[in-house]
Amino acid sequence: MGLRWPDWPKDVLQQLRQGCVIPASPLALTEERRFDPLRQAALARYYLDAGAGGLAVGVHTTQFEIRDVGLYEPVLKTVAETLDEWTDRPIIRVAGLVGKTSQAKSEAEIACGLGYHAGLLSVAAYRGAAEDEIIEHCKAVAAVMPLVGFYLQPAVGGVVLSSDFWRRFAEIDNVAAIKMAPFNRYRTLDVLRGVALAKAEERISLYTGNDDNIVMDLITPYEIKRDGETVTLRIVGGLLGHWSVWVKGAVDVLRQCKAGPLDDRLLVLNGKVTDCNAAFFDVANDFKGCIAGVHEVLRRQGLLEGVWCLDPKERLSAGQLAEIDRVYEAYPELNDDAFVAKNLERWLEGSSRPDKHPPISKTENRPTA
Repeated sequence: MGLRWPDWPKDVLQQLRQGCVIPASPLALTEERRFDPLRQAALARYYLDAGAGGLAVGVHTTQFEIRDVGLYEPVLKTVAETLDEWTDRPIIRVAGLVGKTSQAKSEAEIACGLGYHAGLLSVAAYRGAAEDEIIEHCKAVAAVMPLVGFYLQPAVGGVVLSSDFWRRFAEIDNVAAIKMAPFNRYRTLDVLRGVALAKAEERISLYTGNDDNIVMDLITPYEIKRDGETVTLRIVGGLLGHWSVWVKGAVDVLRQCKAGPLDDRLLVLNGKVTDCNAAFFDVANDFKGCIAGVHEVLRRQGLLEGVWCLDPKERLSAGQLAEIDRVYEAYPELNDDAFVAKNLERWLEGSSRPDKHPPISKTENRPTA
């Protein structure tokens, strides 16, 4: 048997259970579309200093294509080494796992060797397969390392799965958490019901990946009937591509959701955050510019040099820049530009000294759509 979640440091497990902000890290590239370890490390330092409690690498936001160009291990290693040298805080380290069983197990072994705690398991490679086959795949990967289940929305490659699938998945004893990201209320409820029926609510921490409904997911108690009793489940944190940007603000959003009170203020906040997500994720164009969109926010702040993706066809959509401009102007209280400007130089240099780097203008070095 490989790594199991009870083997984690107690403070890491406590962090997961209490709930925290876990950014899904983008991939830092040069203009030649080569890996930029300096800026990848700077991103990790930013997330840590902004108050993130974990970091997910090798996931959708990092671009699944890193496997095709030999970057999976280098990216995970760069981030792991940065976490080691930058903080002593408990940080949940999550590695994306994809592909059929042999590939996912191989990636899990790499991640374990680099000190990652859990694997965020995508089952997109099993589109069209029977749920029995997918469950056997999950069990095999869980034998290598603890899993975070991943309900990825079909629009970007996910597989539609039943509530019974999620019950059976939750019964796998090395599952520590589930990220729900189907962007669909009905399918999110399928996961919650599956966890409750598996009697796994004490073992499995629930995280939202529904970037279109972040605040509502975090403030809603979900009541599920089981064996004549009512079980109440709550989503404790977020593992989100949306939270790869404006992270200090995201930490404050989570704090507000946990602190309450549950009033119109939080409902208004939900609308604001969702509107920002529509711009960043390019909802108007069926998410085609979702990764380039978060790159653009980080580029404006100076954390990335450009919006380049491994696939040259993956870029900002027509009109997306204007939408990002709009939400920047509409919700200035949500961004963390001043915080980034104050610290950018030391993140890029790997130094702890105070920073005096000026902010990047919103119009400077603007990419073309």
